[in-house]
Amino acid sequence: MVVVIAALAPFVVALMPRRLRLPQVVLLLVAGIVVGPSVAGWAKPDPVSLFSSIGLGFLFLLAGYELDPALLRERAGRLAATSWLVSLAAAAALLGVLYAVGWVDSPVVVAIALTTTALGTLLPILRDNDMLGGRFGRYVFAAGAVGELAPIVAMALFLGTRGSLVEAIALVVFLVIAYVVAVLPGHVRATRIGQIILDGEHSTSQTTLRLAIALLFVLLLAASDLGFDNVLGAFVAGMVLRRWSPGRVDLLEAKLDAVGYGFFIPIFFVYSGMTLDVEAIIANPAPMLVFFAVMFVVRGLPALFWYRRDLPRIERVQMVFITATALPLLVALTAVGVSSATMTTAAQAGVIGAGVLSVLVFPLVAVGLQQRKSAASSSQPDPGPENRPSEPRA
Repeated sequence: MVVVIAALAPFVVALMPRRLRLPQVVLLLVAGIVVGPSVAGWAKPDPVSLFSSIGLGFLFLLAGYELDPALLRERAGRLAATSWLVSLAAAAALLGVLYAVGWVDSPVVVAIALTTTALGTLLPILRDNDMLGGRFGRYVFAAGAVGELAPIVAMALFLGTRGSLVEAIALVVFLVIAYVVAVLPGHVRATRIGQIILDGEHSTSQTTLRLAIALLFVLLLAASDLGFDNVLGAFVAGMVLRRWSPGRVDLLEAKLDAVGYGFFIPIFFVYSGMTLDVEAIIANPAPMLVFFAVMFVVRGLPALFWYRRDLPRIERVQMVFITATALPLLVALTAVGVSSATMTTAAQAGVIGAGVLSVLVFPLVAVGLQQRKSAASSSQPDPGPENRPSEPRA
């Protein structure tokens, strides 16, 4: 039933009216809730838990693989990092107050989760509405990249060994392992082993894909054995893979997308819906609404200030709603928090409910502003040939 849901989801989304079209993530979560124990009880989550765990690993691996480090060194990247740090500090302060008055549990995990940005969910919506071109697109990509990278690193460090010296040593050991694995292909590329890898890349051997999946599991195991969560191992595996395939990034990414998004990742989202504590949301919807408001305030509103010198006002407002949209990584990070016993299922349900609301509401507002901006541009009168700026001479 789970794989049938995953197979049918793209068709259901495509058949929806364009204005009402939902992201697949929302549909998969809702379908998981419906068939799971909370509603119909047609499917049990336990038989697919292993596939779900692999899907979680692939989700973070692809997030690390898609990250272009060069983007973070630009002004857009620096502003995105600064804005995220402000968001994290604001979320920690606000949730700390809510925790003190007994409104929220698991404040640290919730604070980290609410600073994510659903770049992967937003990309199709933004691309369909021509919102990824030019300068604005670079700032969107940078904000999304930081909104994926920074929360993952923060969660991995928070769920580490907790002892400062031991944790520091363990982190150094893990990074050394990752570095050795990253530079290894450069030493074997010109050898017989390297030739075997290239010869089998597109044959039934699929050498590069098999090595990529092996790398994912090796770094997952290394991170786990050193006291870190699997999140860090999967994300670093993605960054290492990008170094493995310079000039061939798109080729390997297509194969990873086929395996991850074609099978494992949809199962993870359906599984997350099946295990979601829906009864907690129905019994007390207030946490969901509180988290939704906090997400908008701490993750979205800082964009109004930090981009004031780089973007016009309407694009800054669009950035508010774009950066405050969160769901896939939010689901993944809260799943990690529950599995590590640092977060309750009730808190997880409230956070995921807030994420679903953000995906349903915030992109529509950003797209509406884009349509308003386009209409305003098209309504401006043509200055006429005599008033147009002359073309520069060669």
